[in-house]
Amino acid sequence: MVIDMDEAQVRTVEQVRQVLEGTQALEFHAAEDDDGRYRWIEAVLRRLDYRVLRRADRGVVLAYVQRLSGYSRAQVTRLVARWVAGQPLAKNYRAPRHAFARRYTCADIALLAEVDRAMGTLSGPATACVLRRQRDVFGDARFERLGSISVAHLYNLRKARGYREQRVLLTKTSGDRTSAIGVRKAPAPQGRPGFIRIDSVHQGDHDGIKGLYHINAVDCVTQWEVGNSPTTAVVDGPTRFE
Repeated sequence: MVIDMDEAQVRTVEQVRQVLEGTQALEFHAAEDDDGRYRWIEAVLRRLDYRVLRRADRGVVLAYVQRLSGYSRAQVTRLVARWVAGQPLAKNYRAPRHAFARRYTCADIALLAEVDRAMGTLSGPATACVLRRQRDVFGDARFERLGSISVAHLYNLRKARGYREQRVLLTKTSGDRTSAIGVRKAPAPQGRPGFIRIDSVHQGDHDGIKGLYHINAVDCVTQWEVGNSPTTAVVDGPTRFE
């Protein structure tokens, strides 16, 4: 009979193995934020005396932490190495105090989507020209920033989430193909050289020994032919084909 065990009751490497193998049911609720997961990882490493474990047992503990925390193996390895070195587990990344301001706003992205909808999504250079004319020729203040946009960044804005939420292009698969793929049929050179026909001729069997094949490549128009002709060698016993 398998009894549900609280995660805090896992205190030996053997119990960890049982959880990983599925022979021991475990009741566990992972923290929703990174700080809570970091505290749980520290508690597990202290509880199992990770610093004094053998190499094989350390691998089992790493797999256990990876499965319950949801982190990747590389993340778990970095966090555990930091803990072994005596460093606290905390996020090293902090948002910069003076972040770069966004040049193009959500209103600019919505305006670009409106222009593309009206113009039928022209090419990048053509769209940039339209935006510049709206600002310089027609004096539309809404295009103050978009009028100076580069073609490369225009394509970046078209990939933005706000743009895709307002303008979605759906194209149907065309059933008419200009070139057939995977069609086996005789060549139709229409008097043009360069269309190759492959011919194969069986050499025949000899005293139960399977013979080879002649494989010839023949131009359908010029009849220029390239082939490999097998030779025979007389040895003691039956004829050998090479």
